[in-house]
Amino acid sequence: MSLPPGFLDELRTRVSLSAVVGRKVTWDMRKSNMAKGDWWAPCPFHQEKSASFHVDDRKGYYYCFGCHAKGDAVTFVKETANLSFIEAVEELAREAGMTMPARDPKAVEKADRRTQLAQVVEEAIRFYRLQLKTGVGAEARRYLAEKRRLSEAAWDRWEIGWSPDNAQGVIEALAAKGFPPDLMVASGVVAKTDSGRHYDRFHSRIIFPIRDARGRAISLGGRSLDPNARAKYLNGPETELFDKGRNLFNQSPAREAAGKGKPLIVAEGYMDVIALSEAGFTAAVAPLGTAVTEDQLRLIWRISDEPIIALDGDTAGLRAGLRGVDLALPLLEAGKALRFALLPGGQDPDDLIKAEGAAAMQKVLDEAQPMVRLLWQRETEGRIFDSPERKAALDKALRATLKRIADPSIRAHYGEEIKELRWQLFGTRRAPTTRQSRPWTPGKARFQPDPMPTEGTRASYLATVPAPEDALREAVILAALLQRPGLIARFESALERLDFASEDHNRLLNLILTHGHEPDCADLVRSDSPGALDRLLANPHVRINPALQPRADEDLAAACVEEALARLQADRAHRAELTEAQADVEGLADEGLTWRIGKAAEARATAARGPQEQKTEAIVAPNGVELDREELDRARRLREQIDFTRGGKARH
Repeated sequence: MSLPPGFLDELRTRVSLSAVVGRKVTWDMRKSNMAKGDWWAPCPFHQEKSASFHVDDRKGYYYCFGCHAKGDAVTFVKETANLSFIEAVEELAREAGMTMPARDPKAVEKADRRTQLAQVVEEAIRFYRLQLKTGVGAEARRYLAEKRRLSEAAWDRWEIGWSPDNAQGVIEALAAKGFPPDLMVASGVVAKTDSGRHYDRFHSRIIFPIRDARGRAISLGGRSLDPNARAKYLNGPETELFDKGRNLFNQSPAREAAGKGKPLIVAEGYMDVIALSEAGFTAAVAPLGTAVTEDQLRLIWRISDEPIIALDGDTAGLRAGLRGVDLALPLLEAGKALRFALLPGGQDPDDLIKAEGAAAMQKVLDEAQPMVRLLWQRETEGRIFDSPERKAALDKALRATLKRIADPSIRAHYGEEIKELRWQLFGTRRAPTTRQSRPWTPGKARFQPDPMPTEGTRASYLATVPAPEDALREAVILAALLQRPGLIARFESALERLDFASEDHNRLLNLILTHGHEPDCADLVRSDSPGALDRLLANPHVRINPALQPRADEDLAAACVEEALARLQADRAHRAELTEAQADVEGLADEGLTWRIGKAAEARATAARGPQEQKTEAIVAPNGVELDREELDRARRLREQIDFTRGGKARH
């Protein structure tokens, strides 16, 4: 249903985010500032001991510095209660005393219909679970216990059932509950012949319930024990309730486990997911009888940014993985990726875990390959490139593949990786050299090796750090904030958006933001990270910064931090623009490209001048030299204080 304009804004205004979140967390009152609407608590989305989950009541926004969960009140209710967007809005509206807009009668009727279908499937699940425990389910129990090594407790956890040979049993059970035959057929549980006879679609099969993200029963899957069965696995048909291309098996439990830090594993079928979960890999899902669809891939990425696709170690498994690669290429974006774990010897996860245990499965997951390696394997495996024509054909195929990547930055990185693999394959990579061209001088060799660091400078920051400018600015910012915690609030919004290059710096930044509102912030940071400030100040390039001098006042320190932030952001933006431009110049360069690069360079130069220089007014002398007005004023005042008469003294 659609909501009228302004409804959500009014809802967010009426509902206190801290009150909504407070039902799920315990506030850390040492860090929280109630008067400012600033709240801290351990994150409800992942297991942690420290209070890194931040709620800003004034902005109506939450953010976790650990797992990076973020959103507003509607998002929080939606994620924690596993509700749809509209359901979360309805719950908050009831709490706020707001009346939801009138719903479309047809939409209400459709929702009621879906509820009835879900009830039919739920009742069928109860019937099948009961049959598994009776005499007719003896063969199924034996199969589950002996071949699949599943305990009775596992049967109950997964709600596994048995559909007996009697194809009328579930129909009679559903009819006793008052469900008409047409509703049974619409649910997908019961099928109807051309002659009009109704029968159990899943008879003589082990039953696996399929639930949606809300935990609602939407369909069934069945596994036949007959080796001569036409289909080993049978999924429910497409219904008003069930769209197999938009759902995943074990979706809701996997999402919860992934939120607690478990890697998301995408397996092939029900038994693989069950085996993985029972072995401790609880964030496991599977498509429902089809190859992964685009909708399922987007759903998987909403659960985890970098899921692992577990492929059976046979030809069919590899083909399935390559179909996943082709599907994912146009959808790739920064931070969203796939990794592929190839199981050995034609095994599936269930086989591997039963044969060698969970440790063997973990080893396979640890060795999961990025998508680019699987793509390269497809184009090169089993082929011989012994002629220029064959090499050119490979290049053509790879270029066509890379063109399918929409994001220019990702396309550029894929190109670099492919180039590296190509060099390894053909052995055409030149030996690395750091030698640079220098002007020729008489009596000396044209080329000379780069100078090496001396003994005194070999351990220098500039000689050991790959990007010393960024690292130095980060260190200056952190050291200045630790020495003057009063500046943290002034730069808090800018600091929250920063992502430092160094892991140590990022950890220290999180501590500063966590304890920033405490009067003893510096002491708290030192207790959590002993020697942090000393390590920063041990670098002479950091120690000489004006902000860290004993005579520096707060305004000077703030100006230095502001300058370091501006330069850091400008340099990174400039590098990012150049990276994109590098990808764009594969086509024809235009005025727009040069304008972008020019603007990025201009912003970088502006930041490099610093806030003090930018505020300075210049005067152009008759000879064309620019003079600083402030310096001229200071000189004029000094001259006025001097008495140039004989024996005179300075005038005060």
